[in-house]
Amino acid sequence: MSKKLLMLIASVLTILMIFTGCSSDEGGESGGDKGGDSKPVAETWKDKDPSEIEGDLTVITHRTDIVDSVYQDYKAKFQEKYPNVNVEFEALTDYGGEIMPRMNTEDYGDVQYLPVQVPIEDIPNFFEPMGSLDDMSEKYLGVEERAVDGTVYGIPIAVTYTGIIYNKAVFEEAGVTDIPETPEDFIAALQKVKDNTDAIPMYTNYAAGWPLTQWEGAVTTTAGSVDYYNVDMLDDPTPFDEGDPHYEHYKLMYDVAEKGLIEKDPLTTDWEKSKVMMNNGEIATMVLGSWALEQIQGAGENADDIAIMPFPTNAEKTIFSLGADLNISINKHSENKEAAFAWVDWFINESGYSVEQAGGISAAKDVPLPEALAAGEEKGWEFSMLTPSPEDKKGLLDEIDKESEVGLWLEPNKKILIEAAIGNRDMSYDDVMNSWNEDWKAAYEKVTAE
Repeated sequence: MSKKLLMLIASVLTILMIFTGCSSDEGGESGGDKGGDSKPVAETWKDKDPSEIEGDLTVITHRTDIVDSVYQDYKAKFQEKYPNVNVEFEALTDYGGEIMPRMNTEDYGDVQYLPVQVPIEDIPNFFEPMGSLDDMSEKYLGVEERAVDGTVYGIPIAVTYTGIIYNKAVFEEAGVTDIPETPEDFIAALQKVKDNTDAIPMYTNYAAGWPLTQWEGAVTTTAGSVDYYNVDMLDDPTPFDEGDPHYEHYKLMYDVAEKGLIEKDPLTTDWEKSKVMMNNGEIATMVLGSWALEQIQGAGENADDIAIMPFPTNAEKTIFSLGADLNISINKHSENKEAAFAWVDWFINESGYSVEQAGGISAAKDVPLPEALAAGEEKGWEFSMLTPSPEDKKGLLDEIDKESEVGLWLEPNKKILIEAAIGNRDMSYDDVMNSWNEDWKAAYEKVTAE
């Protein structure tokens, strides 16, 4: 028998083995306890009394900072409800970089956070289905982001939003009695802080750079529409014209800096120090995601002084645009799926992680909003996920942004804007916006023509 023929036979056998392995998993079933002959564990685990659910559960997390403290409290509370489940945690410093190689095996814990590095279409190969998208969407926010063919494989561990974190005591001292609603109101409030206190009205964190990118997360608030970012902007080759949401949004950054309502020397800012300064009342405001609330509240003894308000807007309604954090998921190969589903359910609905540790809100729609946000909802604040891009335009915004080098979520052009505002560059605000428009239009025409 020739060498070529032997190689051909070996290749055919290998392909047959692969397909045989795949066919053994038809119908969405996976190894471990299925919780019934036909129904998936996602549907059957709740039929059991908590004391009947048992197993040794390994939960992998990215929170190295609280795995030996907060997570141990979670374990104790969970085991009060599920006494026959033993939970152990494994914290990874480089979560994506460390868990991805392990997914070449079946050893990646029972419960973990679905790595964003996994292509959407490959998710069913690694993770247990949690339910249909139609059913899960009625109960949870953000589950559509990692769904595949109408099936959900993960639930966001928190849903975060961007606004302006502020020190209530500083505002009170300054004589600011109401939360500023418009850009004009906000600038007036910062001027009062400058005139009546020793606090820095707004801290840009220019030197760190990345805090400037946080402004982009509040563009939807300026627009007053959840359709703007992923839908309307895709049809606009010059989205930085006067009157456009992005133009009006970054005009506030420019105006605040130009009026001297920021730190005296932006080149020497310090992120870690700024958290302590804000807690101590030395800073009035910073534009950041809700994730930063807990960090700033924990940076000193004045946690109760730190709160978040919506980005000021002239829109008819005030929208906090919501974004999903990492999704909690279950290993398709786990032998403890009932225990895993019990942990996921408890973590999302009862642990309090989303608010207390992630500074967001729960993905579970029936979990009440934090007290401050509930009060805001009474004022008409809306909390909404963004409208997703049309199927034929998914990824288009990122392509244009990358090609243009405008960098909606990057810092270089934001730094240029601050430099122009404080006189370190010979550019007006319109000069900056015109340059962004030129680059964006060229990229738009190139990408949409391909």
